[in-house]
Amino acid sequence: MSASQPVPAAARLFLSGNEAVARAVWEAGTRVAAAYPGTPSTEILEVLAKYPDLYTEWSVNEKVALEVALGASMVGARAFCAMKHVGLNVASDALMTMTVTGTEGGLVIAVADDVGMSSSQNEQDSRYWGRFAHLPVLEPADSQEAYAMTRAAFALSERFRTPVILRLTTRICHVKGVVVAGEREAVEPGGFTKDPRRWVMVPGNAKPRLPLMFEREAAVRAEAENSPLNFRVDGSDRRIGFVTSGPAFMHVREAFPDAPVFKLGLSCPPPIESLREFAATVDSLLVVEETEPLLETELKAAGIACHGKDVLPRTGELAPDALHLGVARLRGEVVAEPEHVVPQQVFPRPPTMCVACPHLGVYYTLSQMRNVMIAGDIGCYTLGAGHPWNALDSCISMGASMGTALGMDKGRGKVDANKKVVAVIGDSTFMHMGMQGLLDITWNRGNVTVLLLDNRAVGMTGGQDNPGSGRDLHGEETTRVDFAKLCEALGVKKERIRVLDPYQLPVLFKALREETKIEEPSVIITDRPCVLIDHYVPTKPYLVKEDRCTGCGNCVDVGCPAIHVIRRDKEVKASGKEVDLSFVRIDTSACTGCGLCVQPCAPEAIIHAEPVQPLQPMQFVRK
Repeated sequence: MSASQPVPAAARLFLSGNEAVARAVWEAGTRVAAAYPGTPSTEILEVLAKYPDLYTEWSVNEKVALEVALGASMVGARAFCAMKHVGLNVASDALMTMTVTGTEGGLVIAVADDVGMSSSQNEQDSRYWGRFAHLPVLEPADSQEAYAMTRAAFALSERFRTPVILRLTTRICHVKGVVVAGEREAVEPGGFTKDPRRWVMVPGNAKPRLPLMFEREAAVRAEAENSPLNFRVDGSDRRIGFVTSGPAFMHVREAFPDAPVFKLGLSCPPPIESLREFAATVDSLLVVEETEPLLETELKAAGIACHGKDVLPRTGELAPDALHLGVARLRGEVVAEPEHVVPQQVFPRPPTMCVACPHLGVYYTLSQMRNVMIAGDIGCYTLGAGHPWNALDSCISMGASMGTALGMDKGRGKVDANKKVVAVIGDSTFMHMGMQGLLDITWNRGNVTVLLLDNRAVGMTGGQDNPGSGRDLHGEETTRVDFAKLCEALGVKKERIRVLDPYQLPVLFKALREETKIEEPSVIITDRPCVLIDHYVPTKPYLVKEDRCTGCGNCVDVGCPAIHVIRRDKEVKASGKEVDLSFVRIDTSACTGCGLCVQPCAPEAIIHAEPVQPLQPMQFVRK
């Protein structure tokens, strides 16, 4: 299916959950949609941007995206925003107030939980936000439900004048299924009504709205008791009845097709009385929920006996194997230890950066420095923590490198007194949440050197544009941030800001040494495009002259995946010390000619595949 070509009503489409949500958002007559890219939610906006008749944008962070959506809702338009689970932490400041104001036009917030942590720094359960903010939560189990529940979420939002959370998980986002689609509704915004008592949330206006929020929650709870989104599936084996939601419903049906199941689509507020009635029809009740024992706790608090995390895993997906084990424990059966499966012997492939990635030189240079504490951040440059660089000492959350580095600087004792403090952050992350941290560093006179890695893209999630790329979501030219001027505006002295080519290792190394010696804030901006975007221009590839290669392995330390070790050996030096040797070959079909590997090659064994003037080898002085 081409999402840019709307199809007629009742068409059968093969869509991922993300594509299904996008289709439903468009059909719902939505006027504004905003997001910040984050796996596994990224494709929702990428697909939605191809539909006509609505405004879409990448916002600089999730909080701004939610605020954009709220503004559209305030003027009566249907609005949508999407984010991954950690993004809702960022957006929560706005969320926790808009739950008091309520909404006007339908407002749906799609939140994608990374159950199993395929690409996230933590595994958290976004259903908590529904309880915390007193908002409805919908949980689809497949693509068709992702589509249908998105449509239902807009109706629910407008009926109760509340934001609605659509909780997705990685399995829903990325697995495809058949979806029966409809046509776009014509929804005209109702217009903005001035009402400071509703929209100006000073204490005097907010306090009278709190009872309204709880009244709304009670009304939604009553709706949940009778909602068609919550339903029972009868079963002949009533020894155990299951309560579940989301993709866990599919796992339960696969593992125990004869068991009765209560499936929650509108899972918050939970239909307690309906669940109590269901519990009375089975011998035992087992709550199957990913990831926290949230519903289980609520049922027990309501006096409904049930099991859950006492027999099921607390983390990851609840696949049929895990369910079979859990039910066996519940039945008191002897549970055999899972058969130990010998992992297939494959060559280890740790996560690494791309061939010619401009971050390679940065981390190679950092790995050569001594007495340095390096605070990292979220993005593909987080991979600098791995082999062969081992050049990150922390990575907490988006933008946290700045504050963490300042804390290292201010909190260090005598044992770290001589160490330098470096913060590493990417361009998009800097604009997302890093700018405030740099302002805090300058304002509080921190002694931190910031490496701002500008590759003109949100590299980790697929190369999306950001304010540093000069292009918007649709690839159209727009304002491009001048990072040097921005850092100067945030308080960094002009002479302490350098813009460098990350492929020039000696220049980068010299700049890092100089800036870390000066006891005041400084910023080194590296300016090279991501190799995966269309602005990157490859040059002539390199090869290794095998008769010149001494096996020193300096080029391997750069970490470029195009360099392959073809033979290992050992050598005993005159001092008696035994050293390992690594003889290499360059995959010229992958090499883009960036020249990073050439610079640390002392024997000048790396040359262009076609004869040209070789680069000058560099000399590191280790301190």
